[in-house]
Amino acid sequence: MTDTINWGIIGTGNIASKFAEGLSAIDDAALVAVGSRSLNTADAFAKQFGVPRAHASYEALVNDPEVDVIYISSPHPMHKENALLCLNAGKPILCEKPFTLNARDTEDVVNVARQKGLFLMEAMWTRFLPTVVKVRELLQAGEIGEIRMVTADFGFRFDGDDEHRLLNPHLGGGALLDVGIYPVSFASMVYGAQPAKIDTQVVLGHTGVDELGAMLFQYENGQMANLYTTLQIDTPQEATIVGTEGRIRLDSPFWSGEIVNLSKPGKGDDVMHFPMNGNGYNYEASEVGKCLRAGKLESDIMPLDESIEIMHTMDKLRAEWGLVYPGE
Repeated sequence: MTDTINWGIIGTGNIASKFAEGLSAIDDAALVAVGSRSLNTADAFAKQFGVPRAHASYEALVNDPEVDVIYISSPHPMHKENALLCLNAGKPILCEKPFTLNARDTEDVVNVARQKGLFLMEAMWTRFLPTVVKVRELLQAGEIGEIRMVTADFGFRFDGDDEHRLLNPHLGGGALLDVGIYPVSFASMVYGAQPAKIDTQVVLGHTGVDELGAMLFQYENGQMANLYTTLQIDTPQEATIVGTEGRIRLDSPFWSGEIVNLSKPGKGDDVMHFPMNGNGYNYEASEVGKCLRAGKLESDIMPLDESIEIMHTMDKLRAEWGLVYPGE
C-alpha cells in the first residue's frame, strides 16, 4: 500500500458527491477514478471533483490498476452485484449502507471477501464521527451506569415521484433501508447485540414500501430500544441513551451532529462540542485507510458480523411488515 490511498467510486449520485467531497479533506487519500454506466455522467462527475479518470462502465473501473479501494454508492439492489464485481477484480470495498437488500445477500458478499482475503466494510459513516466516538468512550468508561434504554429516530417528509428510489420497491425503497438503518445501527452499537424480541408497527404507502415504522426492541437482559423512522414527516432526529446513573443525548441531527450532552442526577449537564473536519464522510474513509495500511480485512468499529446481524434484524422487521422486494 502506497502512502496515498487511491480511491475509485462506483456511481455518480448524491451520496457519491458527498463522499468525493469528504475525501478532499484527507491528506493521504486521493480520488483517482470514477465509474458510471455512461461516459457522459462519469465525465461530468470527474470534471466536478477533479478526478483524473472517468470510466464508462463499472467493469472498467474495477480493473483500473491505479485504484486501491472502491466506494460503492449505487442504489441498494445493486450493492451485491457491484461488490462481487469489485471483489472478483481483487479490489477492497467500502460499501454504502445498507450493505445489500437482505442478510442472505450480505452474507454472500462477506463470504467472498473472506475467501479472497480482501478488505470489506459497510459505510455507516456516523459510527466514525467524533461525537459517536465520544459516546463509545463514555459508555466504555461506565459514565451512565448500566444502560437500560435507547431512543432514536430518523425521518423526513418526502413528496417526490413514485419512481424515485425512496418510494420504488424495485430500488429497495422505503424508510427502513434508507434512514431507519441509522437508529437500528445506533442501538446495535450501544448494546453490542441484536434484540431478542421485536415489536413493530408500520404504515405501507401506495407503492408498497414502508413510509412510517415504529420499532420496540427488547434485549436478553431486559434492556430496550425505542426507534422510529419515516418518509412522511420531519422527526426530531435525536438519540438518547439512558442508564442507571445518567443519560447521553446526541442533539439533532444525531447522525451528523457536533454536540454530546452528558447528564447526571445532581451534577447538571456537561455539553461537549466536537466540530467536524470536512463533511463527515472523511472519517469512514480514514478508517478504511488505517485498516488497509495495517493489513486488516475488516474494521473493529464496524465489523462484518455486526453488519450481517443488523441486516437480519431489518429482515425480521420487513417480515413482520410483509414487505418483500421484487426479486428477493
